[in-house]
Amino acid sequence: MASTTPYGAWRSPVGAALAASHDGRPEFVGTVGQEIWWTAPRPREGGRRTLVRRRADGSEVPALPPPWNVRSRVIEYGGRPWAGVPRAGGPLIVFVHFADQRLYAWEPDAPEGAPPRPLTPVSAVGGGLRWADLRAHPERGELWCVLEEFTGEAPTQVRRVAAAVPLDGSAEDDRGAVRELTAADSRFVTCPRLSPDGRRAAWIGWDHPRMPWDGTELVVADLSGDGVLTGARTVLGGPGESVAQAEWAPDGALLAATDRTGWWNLHRLDPPPAAEPGGDGPGAAPADEAGPGAGEWRAVNLCPREEEFAGPLWRLGQRWFAALPDGRIATVHGRGAAVLGVLDPATGELTDAPGPWTEWDATLAVSGTRVVGVAASPYRGYEVVEFDPAAARARVLGAAHTDPVDPAYYPEPEVRVFAGPDGRDVHAHLYPPRSPDHAAPAGELPPYVVWAHGGPTSRAPLVLDLQIAYFTSRGIGVAEVNYGGSTGYGRAYRDRLREQWGVVDVEDCAAVARALAREGTADPARLAIRGGSAGGWTAASSLASAAATGLYACATVIYPILDLAGWTADGTHDFESRYLESLVGPLAEVPGRYRDRSPLHRADRVRAPFLLLQGLDDPICPPVQCERFLERIAGRGVPHAYLAFEGEGHGFRRADTMIRALEAELSLYVRTFGVVRDDLPALKFAM
Repeated sequence: MASTTPYGAWRSPVGAALAASHDGRPEFVGTVGQEIWWTAPRPREGGRRTLVRRRADGSEVPALPPPWNVRSRVIEYGGRPWAGVPRAGGPLIVFVHFADQRLYAWEPDAPEGAPPRPLTPVSAVGGGLRWADLRAHPERGELWCVLEEFTGEAPTQVRRVAAAVPLDGSAEDDRGAVRELTAADSRFVTCPRLSPDGRRAAWIGWDHPRMPWDGTELVVADLSGDGVLTGARTVLGGPGESVAQAEWAPDGALLAATDRTGWWNLHRLDPPPAAEPGGDGPGAAPADEAGPGAGEWRAVNLCPREEEFAGPLWRLGQRWFAALPDGRIATVHGRGAAVLGVLDPATGELTDAPGPWTEWDATLAVSGTRVVGVAASPYRGYEVVEFDPAAARARVLGAAHTDPVDPAYYPEPEVRVFAGPDGRDVHAHLYPPRSPDHAAPAGELPPYVVWAHGGPTSRAPLVLDLQIAYFTSRGIGVAEVNYGGSTGYGRAYRDRLREQWGVVDVEDCAAVARALAREGTADPARLAIRGGSAGGWTAASSLASAAATGLYACATVIYPILDLAGWTADGTHDFESRYLESLVGPLAEVPGRYRDRSPLHRADRVRAPFLLLQGLDDPICPPVQCERFLERIAGRGVPHAYLAFEGEGHGFRRADTMIRALEAELSLYVRTFGVVRDDLPALKFAM
C-alpha cells in the first residue's frame, strides 16, 4: 500500500548512479558484410565510446577495449567515426580515436591480436587534423571522409575538405599522402557519396553565416578514371533551402531530403542526358516540379506531407533515409516524434515498422533487404532494431532494453500542446510524478521543473530517460518544452526563433509553466526551470527576463551561454561561431540586442537561487561564460552553487560527473521547495 508522503520526499530505486549508467545510446549503426556494428557509451569507463559488434551468428560483443574511444571532434559535435570493410579473413575497421583524432585501422580477427595502427599523421597546429563521415572504398584502396584541418591556433582558423586517406598506411606520417577530393570553397562539407556506377559523386556544402538547417547546396561532380572529381555543380538547395541528406538510389537517381516545401520531404533528382559525365559543365539549380524554369536536374517530391523526413544536421553522417535494393526507401518520418517507414516511390505508399518503438534516431543501415536502426519509446531505452519489410516484422538486434527497476517507477508521459503568446502552439511533453510506493497528501500540488532542450535548433524526443524518472519517481514533475525554434514541426515553427532567441524560447517555456499552475497540475510556488547548452541560456535568461519575472523558484543552468557577444567569432568553436546572426541578428547591426538579452548584463535582475554546472574542457560553451556571470552575481544575496568538472566537455559523459550533477540538482529543489530529505550530499551555496 502506498504511503502518504509529500511530493519531492518520495524514496525511489531510480538512483543517480542508475540513471548515469544508462546515459547515452547506440549510435552510427552500420553493416560490415553480414555483421552489424555500432558505437556505444561507456559512462563508467571515463565516458568513452566503444565499438560493438554483432556477428552473423547473433552474438554481441564489445569490440574495442579501453582506452580506445571512438569519437570524432569534427565541428566539435563530431560525425560518423568509423567504417568497415568485409574481408575473407575478417573485417577491417577504420575509426577515429578521440584522444589524438587520428584515423586507425584495426583487424579484430587477426590471429596475432595486433593493436590498431594509425593511418593519418598528427598536426601540432591548433586543433590538428580531424576526420569524420567515414566511407570505405576498398576497391580504390581509400577511405573517403571529411578532413577538418586547423591552419592556426584560433578556433575559426580552420578549413574543411572531402579527402581520401590511403588504407595501406602510407599517410601515417605524411599529410601529403592524403588526397583532397574537393576544393576548400565551402566552409562545411559532407563526405561525397559515389553513384552506383562509380561515375559521379554527390555531397552537401554550406558557408557562414548559414547553419545547415538554414540553407545548404547539394553538389554533384563527375569522377574521372584517376579518381579526380571534376565539373562540380549545384543541383539543389541554396541560401533559403536546407538539404539535410543525399544518397544515390540503385538505379542511379539522386535522393535528397530538402525543406523547399516548408518540411524536410524526400525528393528524387534525375539528370537529363546532357548532364552525363563529360557534359557541358555547371548548370543552374533546378526548380521544383511545380515551378517554371527547370534546370539540369529536376526534383520530384516522392511523398508530399507536412511531416519531417529529416532533421538538423548537427553531426556529419546522420542518416534519416536509406535506399533498399528494390528501389524502395527506408525513412524516418513524422511530426514531432519520428517513426521508421518504408516508402514506395512509385506509389507514394508509406508503410511503418511495427512494434513498440515510437522514436527512431537518425542512423539507418541496410542489410540485404532489411533495415537496421536505433529506436526507443517512453517505456524502452534506445535499442538496435532490425525491420524486415517483406515479413512486416521488427526485432531487437542489440543493446536490448531491460528494465533495471519496476516500470511502475517510470513516468507516464502526456503529449500536450499549450497556447503561447498570441495563441501560438507550444509543443511539450508532460511527465507527472509517479511511484507505486507513495501518494501525496490530499490537496498538495506537485512541484514541476520545466526542461528547455539544447540546440536550440533541436527537439526533445519522447523516450524513456532515467534522469527524468529520477525526479518523477521522487515526486517532482517534469515538463519538456519544444519551444518555437524546435525541429520536427516544419520550417515555419523552426523559424519562429529567428532573431528571437531569448524571447520566444523564454516566453514559450513560461507559457507552459503558467498553464500547468493555472490548470492545477503544478504548484505555482514550486516551479523551476533547467536546461543545458542552449537550454542553459534559456534557463538563465528566464531568471532575468521580464517575461518570467517571479515565475520560477529556482533554476539549474548547465554548460550555458550567458554572454552573447562573448560567444561570437573565437569565443566558441567555428561551426556555431556565426549561429547568432540568425538567432539574434548580426552583431554589427544590433549590438544593443546582444547586450540587452544576455544574462551576464542582466545579473542584477536575478533573484531566484540557481545551480550552475560546467565542464572545464568545454570548447563550445567555455567556462569563462560561467566565470564572468558569477563575478556579476557575487555579493548580491542570491543563493547559488557552482560545480565545475575537470575532464568534461560539452555534455557530461562520465558516470561520477553525472551522479554528482543529478544529486546537486535534486539538492537545489529540496532546498528551494521546502522538502525534507536526508539522503543527499550537502550542496554549499554562496550568496
